[in-house]
Amino acid sequence: MSNFVRSLRLWFAPEHIREEGDTPDYRFSLANERTFLAWLRTALALIGGGFAVDQFLPELRWGWRIGLALALLAAGVLCSLRAVNHWVRCERAMRRGEDLPVGRFPTVLSLVVAVVALAMVVVVLFGWEG
Repeated sequence: MSNFVRSLRLWFAPEHIREEGDTPDYRFSLANERTFLAWLRTALALIGGGFAVDQFLPELRWGWRIGLALALLAAGVLCSLRAVNHWVRCERAMRRGEDLPVGRFPTVLSLVVAVVALAMVVVVLFGWEG
């Protein structure tokens, strides 16, 4: 079974993580959960921002409004999925005594948010009508 499929199964049955390796210090598991919750808060903020752009900027040209809203909503969805994936990968690595996993997602998310923020700066500087 591929690593991805195994990780995906652990999303819905996290008790099976206990079958691997040794139990890590609880402080590390709790820190992993706090990181998971921070990712979820970020996802909720991005989703809320996407809805806010769509609902509170009706004067903004349709293409701009939908584009910015969808970028924020998509980032929120990806962030929430990444949260659970990262939690599982970190928990498995701690149990196995391996290095914690690294990824490019934080960089990609930062770039998406920066692009949306720059687009919003353009909108503010040049007005809602474009």
